[in-house]
Amino acid sequence: VSAAGQDFEMDSKYEMIKPIGHGAYGVVISAVDHEFNAKVAIKKIPNTFEDLVDAKRIVREIRLLRHFNHDNVIKVLDLFTPQPHDDFSDVYIVSDLMETDLHRVIYSRQQLTNEHIQFFLYQMMCGLKYIHSAAVLHRDLKPSNILLNANCDLKLCDFGLSRGLLEGEGTSGANLTEYVVTRWYRAPEIMLSCQDYSCAIDVWSVGCIFGEMLARKPMFPGSDYIHQLKLIMKLVGTPTESELWFVTNQKANRFVLSLPKYDKEDLSKSFPNAEREGLDLLSKMLLLDPARRISVEDALAHPYLAEVRDVDCEAVAPGPVDWGDVETCELNRDNLMRLLVEDFVAQVEARSKFTAADLGGSSTE
Repeated sequence: VSAAGQDFEMDSKYEMIKPIGHGAYGVVISAVDHEFNAKVAIKKIPNTFEDLVDAKRIVREIRLLRHFNHDNVIKVLDLFTPQPHDDFSDVYIVSDLMETDLHRVIYSRQQLTNEHIQFFLYQMMCGLKYIHSAAVLHRDLKPSNILLNANCDLKLCDFGLSRGLLEGEGTSGANLTEYVVTRWYRAPEIMLSCQDYSCAIDVWSVGCIFGEMLARKPMFPGSDYIHQLKLIMKLVGTPTESELWFVTNQKANRFVLSLPKYDKEDLSKSFPNAEREGLDLLSKMLLLDPARRISVEDALAHPYLAEVRDVDCEAVAPGPVDWGDVETCELNRDNLMRLLVEDFVAQVEARSKFTAADLGGSSTE
């Protein structure tokens, strides 16, 4: 079958429904998985090794998603190439089929009630708790990376920029220049060239998304780096020198201190219709100092989320993700192909243990 100019060579257990999107790395279709009688999304990535940096990003994401197993994180259901394992260029990734994303919902005419916002925020935090427990930072959370179904189920996706939190897995600032993480959702410590960063960067991003759900417009739509920082300071207030302890880069430190002096803004002015408890949580998620920013655990226990909280959803990963030598091996086609073949083989075994309940997207019923 063919979609958006791409031929899909798939096992007969998959039957295409329609093309549903195409992005930088490939074309996505919806399909029926006849083995489990479920609807799935199938992404074809053609010419995977054309750009080795992009290919490494794909390998990294596949490795992560294969290890993740949580209701609020997108799941890899199948992984294959129709070509010989010793020389292939196309990779197919089968995952949960979701109906839309949070960006589309925010900018639609659909009503977003306080209950919706609480439930979406709670699920994002459950997903974060899980990936952080696997020693992984997402690093690129934004509304278009938050997938939704009509029943309000939410899943985090797009882990191509993610990094491990353990020693030697690249949490130093040097890696941040590798790709442009979407600026509007980027934590200030990343923008200020801090060498070490933590789970707090993802909490900042979710705070930006929370504010965007409340106002139905971006919180910090900076047109460039300097504008971005000014917008942040206008809301949270300009820090004193002692509050900038985490900015070890002298140039960045001097730059912040040279900005106009802003007082912290009263959030109820920007969000007149929001609940007081919601604004309390938002202010704690958007603290400039990453050490004082609310943790995922404390956010989950915040009174604003009490009505939607279900501790059974707050599962943690069995252990840190095993990256193998993804980050350390020489970047070449042979190594990336070897890593993908390891994943193809492991996924065959994983799929053999699946039940219909593992396919958490849409049922064909």
